[in-house]
Amino acid sequence: QVQLKESGGGLVQAGDSLRLSCSFSGRIFSNNGLAWFRQAPGKEREFVAGISWRGEIAKYPESLEGRFAISRDNAQNTLYLQMDGLKPEDSADYFCAAARGSYASSDRSAYRYWGQGTQVTVSS
Repeated sequence: QVQLKESGGGLVQAGDSLRLSCSFSGRIFSNNGLAWFRQAPGKEREFVAGISWRGEIAKYPESLEGRFAISRDNAQNTLYLQMDGLKPEDSADYFCAAARGSYASSDRSAYRYWGQGTQVTVSS
């Protein structure tokens, strides 16, 4: 059974940093693009960061570039999201996802497998 499990969420203050992790069990995703999405209450799920299968290409929405960094360790089947300078508007459930292909996309339909999410709350 394919499983993706996020961890590392929590309650932090504005300006703090947090690192999320996503581990895989079952099928190995070392040849798949991976990504992080987030969803705040009452809002659409939005693309946060994506990374290619070898980790050489990372992409972010312009609004998050410079504060968030995605990385992966294929040997450990783990995906990471380093978040710095957190703001209250970053509060959301964060989800990791595995793409159908080798490269990441900002399009949700490009992702076949999803984790259950981890909650991040940033207080002001």
